[in-house]
Amino acid sequence: MLQLTKPSALKRGDKVATVSLSWGGAGDKEILWRYHQGKKRLEEEFGLIVVEMENTLKGTEYLYQHPEKRAEDFMNAFRDETIKGIFSCIGGDESIRLLPYIDFDVIRDNPKVFIGYSDTTVAHMMCLKAGLSSFYGAAVLSEFAENVEMFDYTKQWIHEVLFSSERIGEVPPAECWTSEHLAWEETNRTTIRKTIESEGLEMLQGSGKVEGKLIGGCIDVLEVIKGTKIWPEEKMWEDTILFLETSEETPHPSQVEHWLRNYGAQGIFEKVRGVIFGKPYDNRYYEEYKDVIRKVIRDELKLRDLPLIYNMNFGHTSPMMVLPYGARAEIDCDEMKFSLLESGVV
Repeated sequence: MLQLTKPSALKRGDKVATVSLSWGGAGDKEILWRYHQGKKRLEEEFGLIVVEMENTLKGTEYLYQHPEKRAEDFMNAFRDETIKGIFSCIGGDESIRLLPYIDFDVIRDNPKVFIGYSDTTVAHMMCLKAGLSSFYGAAVLSEFAENVEMFDYTKQWIHEVLFSSERIGEVPPAECWTSEHLAWEETNRTTIRKTIESEGLEMLQGSGKVEGKLIGGCIDVLEVIKGTKIWPEEKMWEDTILFLETSEETPHPSQVEHWLRNYGAQGIFEKVRGVIFGKPYDNRYYEEYKDVIRKVIRDELKLRDLPLIYNMNFGHTSPMMVLPYGARAEIDCDEMKFSLLESGVV
């Protein structure tokens, strides 16, 4: 069973650290303005005092060459008792290289808020291994540094999940979405990305209500973790709601089909209570992904009653909710609703 320690809620005036655990672009001179914009939002919108770890802004080349320094920042951010939360600057594609340098006892003994998504899935699974609930959600360079202003939906769920110890409740879909890519150049900082009206959730199958504890991440990244010591133990999948989303690289549906088939071979889909899928980046392969999900789970595995919700607002499209690992969630198939039945923090 998935039993994780919840960190303490953030509050205005708390000191938080930013970390570059994968791609080091936050410190590159052409992107540094974007980092400072995200930092300013954390300070002004949420009242936090933001500090960088020693290597956070040392740039792409240095941090690629020194995964041990990235891991050192991560460990030191947990060790520092004055730091109450840790915010990932951005994802990337090789934070798995931090694994040899991680001290799981440090994470276990110093529970605090840690948030990010995409390749940060690796760090979330490190927290999971250590028994800490972390948060799949906004990153500094993307969501906090959004052009002109942050999306209200993103801000709302950061407040409700990270700053409040109250039961969260229903998380409705966002009213709009965007995957529009505008180059991270200062000339674009006043250009608002175009949004599209939300299509809402899709219930691919299931009836009634099911509950389970949240576990998951970016499916592309989870492939990198399989077979390592941070891949969840078999019993940890029991009575969970699995959340999966694809990256901005928009993997081909045949690739997703292969990955899902592996979850089936491991018996994971037979253990979970339901699966929720994030909106595909830019809606690419929107119908094709649905087809392979049904093909593998419904047709091949014969799990016709397993609740499957599609097109949820987490992952690589904006705006986004925040998903707390280990928190009990509910899928209401008949009403097509998703709810968090407890707080994410204490």
